[in-house]
Amino acid sequence: MIKHPSSVAGIALAASLAIVLAGCASRPAAPNLTEIQLVTLNDFHGNLEASKYTWDSVAGGGERVIQAGGIDTLGAALQAWRKQDPELLLVGAGDLIGASPAISSMWADEPTIGAMNLLGLRATSVGNHEFDQGRIELLRQQKGGCVSPRADKACKFEGTYQGAQFQYLAANVIDMVTRKPVLPAYKIETAHGVKVGFIGTVLREAAESALASGIAGLEFVDEADAINRQLPELRKQGVGVFVVLLHQGGRTTDKFDQQECANLTGPITNVVKRLDPAIRLVISGHSHQGYLCKVDGRMVTQADMGGHVLSRIKLTVDTETNSVRDLSATQEVMVPGTWPADPALTAYLKKSRERSTAALAQPIATLAVASVKREKESARESALGDLVADSMLYAARPFGAQIALQNPGGIRQDLETTEGNRVTLGHAMAVLPFGNTMVAMNLRGAQIVDLLEQQWIGGREAKRGLLQVSDGFWYEWDPTQPEGSRVLPGSVKLNGVPLQMDSSYRVVTNNFLAEGGDGFPGFSKGSNRAPTSIRDIDALTSYLIKREQDKQPAGAAAPAVRYKSAQ
Repeated sequence: MIKHPSSVAGIALAASLAIVLAGCASRPAAPNLTEIQLVTLNDFHGNLEASKYTWDSVAGGGERVIQAGGIDTLGAALQAWRKQDPELLLVGAGDLIGASPAISSMWADEPTIGAMNLLGLRATSVGNHEFDQGRIELLRQQKGGCVSPRADKACKFEGTYQGAQFQYLAANVIDMVTRKPVLPAYKIETAHGVKVGFIGTVLREAAESALASGIAGLEFVDEADAINRQLPELRKQGVGVFVVLLHQGGRTTDKFDQQECANLTGPITNVVKRLDPAIRLVISGHSHQGYLCKVDGRMVTQADMGGHVLSRIKLTVDTETNSVRDLSATQEVMVPGTWPADPALTAYLKKSRERSTAALAQPIATLAVASVKREKESARESALGDLVADSMLYAARPFGAQIALQNPGGIRQDLETTEGNRVTLGHAMAVLPFGNTMVAMNLRGAQIVDLLEQQWIGGREAKRGLLQVSDGFWYEWDPTQPEGSRVLPGSVKLNGVPLQMDSSYRVVTNNFLAEGGDGFPGFSKGSNRAPTSIRDIDALTSYLIKREQDKQPAGAAAPAVRYKSAQ
């Protein structure tokens, strides 16, 4: 009998037990049929500890917010499942690192790689966040060593770093010189005598969300073409079972554990429809939504994010034809205490916490409010966006900055506090985990207007949101106007004065945007560029301290309204 430690009872427990029993089904009686057990995760983002998860199952009972995940819980579940099938294969679909909580990001995400090694991960596709620190750091994460663009963080967790024992896969990330994938395109694993070919790709648009200088010399090509290209080579090696690990996703109105959902939409569907018919299973990521869907007869799965859910997939293989006869999948919510503890992962989490706690608990300053929120809806200003932009402007004043612009995707969590509205280093690092540095540049008024117009090109504001702006900057836009003409003429102002189209203004932003990232090529046109070497996290903490010293604590419960829609 499994003991359920949380307040989730009744229906939820029955559903969990049903999932477990489904995953433990006995092997087929037919001698030519073999079962392969897969467990998958995606978008882990360095969440070593359990965090909030909204459980809304087809079993009913309504939405329930619980604590789920944590490497100790994942380890316990996998330990139990491997007792049922020692040849179980754990694989991933990208973004295992990047945009991570401070317990991982402060150590260059090495604790997360170490945790994946202990969990027995075999392979994962790269995700867009694996490229956050560029090609050099990605290869170091794979191979090990201490030579890193993040010298202040690399090899500080254990004094050395041995690298990933699993394989990153990148079939569609091509080195422009060699014309070969920068990492292996696939990995062959054998379970129960059957060769399984795992092919990994990242979304083609990943270059838009990566530091341009960090991915120089790399080309991100079409996902389906790159996947299909691997099959002849895999077949020559005796592989007839193909599994795609694709860091691209979609959305559905179905529950996360709805069997064979038919309502998946989004960019992944176009990729799946163009895959070779021999590919029956696609394990996806990126959109942070759990689903078990069918697209053109293929199974397409995703396991939420942050380690909250693991997908359990059973492939029934016909060994005579070397092909997949049948597929089934379930979703398992990672509720702490559901499985007997795994001593290795429990000890590893304890060590990670002990190494991080003292540094992260360091108090920074007091806020005016208990929490400063980031806005999760598109095209919206947020109180936290205002605060971050203001901190950048303050830090870059010595470089002549007049305007600060911040992408909302770089702000990862609300700014929380402890008792007395005290912000700690851990709170601040959770907000800005990338360690971006700031760049000051000159842009003419007309270039700033063009930059603002780029927010709506191709509907990008729905995916990435609008730029967060510093105090004193103002504009209005009309969503009914065509792309390229949405900013109202004469509405763009600095300190109440309309921008002059031919005049030059000093703008500061992070180095990611400064290189044209997030679909903003306008930043790359800035002149008189000055890399400040000031990290965004340092700008934020310094600003919070200065505001407290001035007896005007920073932070607000609502945004200041620095731009608005005319409709």
